[in-house]
Amino acid sequence: MKQLRYLFLLLPLLSFLLPPVAPGLAETRAGDSGIFTVDQTTRCPVCGMFVHKYPDWQAQVRLGDGTVAAFDGVKDMLAYLFEPQAYGAAEGSQVVEMGVKEYYNLAWIDGRSAWYVVGSTLLGPMGHELIPFADRAAAENFLRDHQGREILGFAEITPELVQSLRHGSRMRPPPRQD
Repeated sequence: MKQLRYLFLLLPLLSFLLPPVAPGLAETRAGDSGIFTVDQTTRCPVCGMFVHKYPDWQAQVRLGDGTVAAFDGVKDMLAYLFEPQAYGAAEGSQVVEMGVKEYYNLAWIDGRSAWYVVGSTLLGPMGHELIPFADRAAAENFLRDHQGREILGFAEITPELVQSLRHGSRMRPPPRQD
């Protein structure tokens, strides 16, 4: 009984030590809780790379049916977001939530509310990358320090921009829609 009392005293402290989760990704599949944990077999549906090898760059989406897809970088997540069926999502699937890792503290943040630096000197696992930040001030600091080209909100990111960042990388192209 004494140990149980100590456990209840420690629970509030543990909540400060655990990283925050992106809103909505807490329910990845029925009965699961927390950010979807990738294992050594989890592959990015866009490029096929093993996601666990790049923990600082990971991004995730949850579809309306509860399916979770994990990516080795934001660029891959966005390629998937613009064409989920091209990368294996069921017809009619919609991305309902997305999480990205904030560059400086690696905390999971909502991908739709993040600020992204484009065109910096920092390269991700697949080359040029969109670097996510929780607030614009952090993005501005990074932009100055790493010669970024611009800062974009999620709504400003276009499929054309994502494709331009993919140019020259060895990502597999989406299947032809003939």
